[in-house]
Amino acid sequence: MLLMKGAPAQADYPDRPVQLIAQQPPGSLSETITRIWAECASRRLGRPIIVINKPGANGLIAINYLKQQPADGYTIMTAGMSQLTITPYIYKILPYDPSKDFAGVAVLGKNSLLLVAGVQSEIKHLSDITSRDVNYGSPGKGSPAHLLTAAVVESLKASGTHIPFVGEAAGVAALLGGHIDIMTLTSGTAGPLIKDGRVIPLAIYADARDKAFAQIPTIVELTGNRDLARPGWLALVVKAGTPPSVTSRLREVTAQCVKMDRQYGARLTDVNVSPIDPLQADVKSWTDRDTAVFRPIINQLGLTE
Repeated sequence: MLLMKGAPAQADYPDRPVQLIAQQPPGSLSETITRIWAECASRRLGRPIIVINKPGANGLIAINYLKQQPADGYTIMTAGMSQLTITPYIYKILPYDPSKDFAGVAVLGKNSLLLVAGVQSEIKHLSDITSRDVNYGSPGKGSPAHLLTAAVVESLKASGTHIPFVGEAAGVAALLGGHIDIMTLTSGTAGPLIKDGRVIPLAIYADARDKAFAQIPTIVELTGNRDLARPGWLALVVKAGTPPSVTSRLREVTAQCVKMDRQYGARLTDVNVSPIDPLQADVKSWTDRDTAVFRPIINQLGLTE
């Protein structure tokens, strides 16, 4: 069979180790999901998948690194809702274009996001924010946590100061230390903190209550704003121009992990992430859906620089 140059047969990929870029630091939820996927996919591909961390600038460091690599599928990346639907649009000159620079492989999983308050803040309910000048943290400027928290503060007509951190863990440390008042966290991070009484849950960004957090009111219940009901999610992407056969192979392997690997599903469930069947979740459609919500918020809050 004749092959076009630069488009290797699916059966030939990979014939050497694959490098997988994690755009968040070790210990973050997205990095954990990245490593869980890498371990499962490596077993099924029969080649090592080496995770390398390129945190910083809310994903820009990782993205710029990917853009410098060949479009051959041997350097791939996990990108969050932030990198695909928010980060590029907080700059007047786009640093990258998600629709042109990447090809989506699969949405790996989704998780609930929760707004919590530090115990030292003495904030007990969402309505308490209205009478406060709050400091709120996030894993970085332009992250979903940043936009969602800012939008909540704005909707309550409260005043707030955003304090960005490099990764969620650094923000949590500040929250527990009383240096910031509130923060939007992933469910995997928030769950143990809520259980231990180290943070106060205020709302879950959903339009229906989560069984795992049944006692926590939804953001729709509290504000009536359905645009704020957004789960976090993580996708696997490759550089634009990567052979379709490679993208298909990676998508196929992801489907095998979801449908046939109990360990894979159990490990994601342990960190409160719901695995997604790649045949039922197109990266582009998820990207378009959330971009339509976040771009107006960026403009409304005047975050473009």
